[in-house]
Amino acid sequence: MQITYTVSGMSCGHCKEAVEDEVGRVPGVESVTADVESKLVVVHGDRLEDAALRAAIDEAGYEAA
Repeated sequence: MQITYTVSGMSCGHCKEAVEDEVGRVPGVESVTADVESKLVVVHGDRLEDAALRAAIDEAGYEAA
């Protein structure tokens, strides 16, 4: 399963690392890739929960669209 979010607030490497770290801790996440240029966060995993992923992005200090 793959879910993609637009996270417009990411602007640097630290932003990327913060989002990847928080989302990577969500149960079921196998991999997460944040791209600062495209503002996309792509999550791969099994039984991913949208609410949990959005909460992790929020915890990192950003908002998922």
